[in-house]
Amino acid sequence: MVNVLYLPALILFVVFIFYPFVKGIQISFTNWNGYNQDYKWIGLQNYARLFSDPDIAKIIQNTVIYGVGSSIFQNIIGLCYALFLNMSIRIRGLVRTIIYLPVIISSLIMGYIWYFFFQYEGGAINDILLLFQDQPSNLLGDPQINVWIITFVNTYQYLGIAMVLFLAGLQTISKEYYEAATIDGAGAISRFIHVTWPLLAPAFTVSMVLNLIGGLKLFDVIAALTNSGPGYASASMSTLMYMLYFGREDAGYAATIGIVMFVMISIVSMVSLVLLRKREVQA
Repeated sequence: MVNVLYLPALILFVVFIFYPFVKGIQISFTNWNGYNQDYKWIGLQNYARLFSDPDIAKIIQNTVIYGVGSSIFQNIIGLCYALFLNMSIRIRGLVRTIIYLPVIISSLIMGYIWYFFFQYEGGAINDILLLFQDQPSNLLGDPQINVWIITFVNTYQYLGIAMVLFLAGLQTISKEYYEAATIDGAGAISRFIHVTWPLLAPAFTVSMVLNLIGGLKLFDVIAALTNSGPGYASASMSTLMYMLYFGREDAGYAATIGIVMFVMISIVSMVSLVLLRKREVQA
């Protein structure tokens, strides 16, 4: 009887996750254009094409920046907010709501909101810069800057998740540890290093892995801010997959990108999870 209760979830998993994943692997070995039902099995040609693609190194680099960069910034800033909100302050609820609010906004909408700040003509930031210079700066068109702008926007939107996780972790730490450390003469910094940080390890593990996965598969913000441009300068593997399928009708190669991205995210997240779990201690 208990096993039957798993059937609805199992059916949904097979239909919407397992079958599309298997089908994607199959398509990655073909030259399918995404529309025509006639396609040919071409073996590993798409994978060979991937590793010889001159743009793929830059795109993987961008993907890593979005994943690792966002995770680092989200966790640092989220931890600072959590430490602040863990203190006895009157407006704690209001501040927590304001910080978490961007999380519930669609990533695409968030990207368009920030686009009006960074756009070349009429952007709020360029309006300020024009007070000090003659020409506006093409912030979203500069390959040296736009990747970090996207990372910043993604960090801003999802640092609330890290804040909530750290805040929950802080509230589970017994005050007795701090009292004992204070009696031993430990100052605020020493208490954080030797008490707070080790006992926050489980929260840090969850936050880091979740934000890492989210950053590595980033799509909406890139599409709204730069549409992967100029060229592929700000593209991620997700946006490349989208452009190949709908822009070039190259579904076979797009599926290959998707499979490689899945493998890359799986390896990075599992390695991160194993390494971070090693430093966890029980409160």
